[in-house]
Amino acid sequence: MSNELTHFDPQGNAHMVDVTDKAVTQREAHASATVTMLPETLTLIASGGHKKGDVLAVARIAGIQGAKKCADLIPLCHPLMLSSVKVEFSLDHVNNAVHIVARCKLAGQTGVEMEALTAVSVAALTIYDMCKAVDKGMIVSDIKLLAKSGGRSGEWYAEASETPE
Repeated sequence: MSNELTHFDPQGNAHMVDVTDKAVTQREAHASATVTMLPETLTLIASGGHKKGDVLAVARIAGIQGAKKCADLIPLCHPLMLSSVKVEFSLDHVNNAVHIVARCKLAGQTGVEMEALTAVSVAALTIYDMCKAVDKGMIVSDIKLLAKSGGRSGEWYAEASETPE
């Protein structure tokens, strides 16, 4: 892994990394996040009884949209032609949490880590937004990259102890 920050030129000015000469390769990234809440809030989500509708369906669409809008939100990200964005949820009744995993793919000259991280972040914030009327104390946490593949740096995986169960 490089010890250089790539988004600064030799004079220290921020710039978008030039990927012109990079090869087009299959690239994929997986990221995760967790939203912890009151047991009653998780039950409401699981039962589909929320008056605003299916919380997870809305959060899934929001996460996909977030990945697609990443370059509009993060100033130095390249606009990418994503070929796949998947957002999945698992309900954890033991810890009163919703675990979110996003998987982003493309064939391109730069990775999709930021898109996967944005997808889980926006999905988590959407869960918070839809449920805040009944649970303002929800906690969005553990936003992290789980894995990436493709490009010159190849494959990378988070430590086993860092990944959600």
